[in-house]
Amino acid sequence: MQSCAVVCDAGGMADSRVTAAVGHWAPRFVANGVDYNDFVRVTAAIDVWDDWCERWCEAAAVHEELGRAALGQGRGRSAGAHLAQAAVYYHFAKFMFVTDLGQLRSAHSAAVRCLAEAMPFLDPPGERVEIPFEGAVIAGILRRPAGAGPHPIVVLIPGLDSAKEEFRPTEDLFLCRGLATLSVDGPGQGEAEYDLPIRGDWEVPGVAILDAAARLPGIDANLIGIWGVSLGGYYAARVASGDQRVRACIALCGPYCLGDIWDQLPELSRAAFTVRSRSASQEQARQRAAELTMAGRAARITAPLLIVAGQRDRIFPWQDAERLRAEAAGVAELLLLADGNHGCANVPYKHRHYSADWMARQLGR
Repeated sequence: MQSCAVVCDAGGMADSRVTAAVGHWAPRFVANGVDYNDFVRVTAAIDVWDDWCERWCEAAAVHEELGRAALGQGRGRSAGAHLAQAAVYYHFAKFMFVTDLGQLRSAHSAAVRCLAEAMPFLDPPGERVEIPFEGAVIAGILRRPAGAGPHPIVVLIPGLDSAKEEFRPTEDLFLCRGLATLSVDGPGQGEAEYDLPIRGDWEVPGVAILDAAARLPGIDANLIGIWGVSLGGYYAARVASGDQRVRACIALCGPYCLGDIWDQLPELSRAAFTVRSRSASQEQARQRAAELTMAGRAARITAPLLIVAGQRDRIFPWQDAERLRAEAAGVAELLLLADGNHGCANVPYKHRHYSADWMARQLGR
């Protein structure tokens, strides 16, 4: 999918950052809740990267207003849908927008606010969970399927610049199969990005997250799965390598070692990692990226592992998926999609339902 937008800077040259954002991420935006017509219209109006956040916030406000109108008329289901969609738009407004942290934070606050207001009206509804960690808070959204439970639960982990506000379509796939979901903002992500920097040893925050998940009412503490996308695919594998409570793990398009591919990453990704890791320079960021590695960890994964990767991934090489499968100690399956891009967001129908079925089988559903 490509936008018809022509993006130019003041001198008439294409703004490479806008071009890269549109080229790399269009399928992801649409697969996670952005209307395609909105995507084309909004990106067509963005000439320079500095306008990215403002234009997407304007689009988000339209959906937020629809949600508030529905609330005023007592149409709760519609209000929840509109406000949850507004949250996604505000989230993508702040997406990689580390050039203006004031605008980023304002858009992010709107995303959190809209989703909080939408949660009671979702089907099934959601509720906020706050997990204390190293003097800060890892925020999460818990949703339980219908029925008394106790329910198996899947922890959903975002990537470099994704967040829990982006996960409604994925949550719904697990929920309709009888699995509860807990979408979290971990270190360097979403609500936690202001207090907790990116870290490679995700088995450490993983303990706090799994402890909290196991204590939730209506949850079966013996049936915990974990799912992560992009850099979150790496995080999920690290958690599985360090905690035997993980009964099944899905790693979607994660890297094996971020430092090995640092120079090949898009400019926006390197900039976002530099900020989120609290690095003083790109050279320091490169050094910290090398700490995000499965070397010496993959062989500790004994839980069933599903690795999903796309051979057209321009962010993380699909060969990293093959390496993870080869080194994992337990049963590891690789779903390699020849036409899949990063996150395989351009072919969600080829992996999302399969992944949800796979997880449901592992967790007894």
